[in-house]
Amino acid sequence: MGKSAYETDFYGWANQQAALLRSGRLSAADIEHIAEEIESMGKSEKGELISRLTVLLTHLLRWRYQPAGRSSSWSATIKVQRHGLARHLDDNPSLKPLLPKALEDAYQDALIVAADETKLGESAFPSVCDWTPATVLDPEFWPEA
Repeated sequence: MGKSAYETDFYGWANQQAALLRSGRLSAADIEHIAEEIESMGKSEKGELISRLTVLLTHLLRWRYQPAGRSSSWSATIKVQRHGLARHLDDNPSLKPLLPKALEDAYQDALIVAADETKLGESAFPSVCDWTPATVLDPEFWPEA
């Protein structure tokens, strides 16, 4: 059995499926793969949330635990990530209830990165995030040492 367009030409397959859906020809559409791709898109949005939180948390940890290294670059990264997270959550409001768990997951990665970048070691930081999602996203929040 030959490979389907889904496996050999994803771009062509996607355009074909979109045309079929728009024309109402659902019986001709590759429903199983369409559903799989939609689920994958949802996972990507959740992944972006965790990724942005990881970058933000890393810089907030560095800001708090390495005050001598504070720079306009760190400040800009914190602000950009906050803006990006706000946009991402506005575009995907159903991600908001996932914020507490996403923050926990992101913190574990941020802890590793911050420990490496500061050379302080993981034991220098709290083992769990002591900030709430609202605090982390608050543009007025700048953790002090």
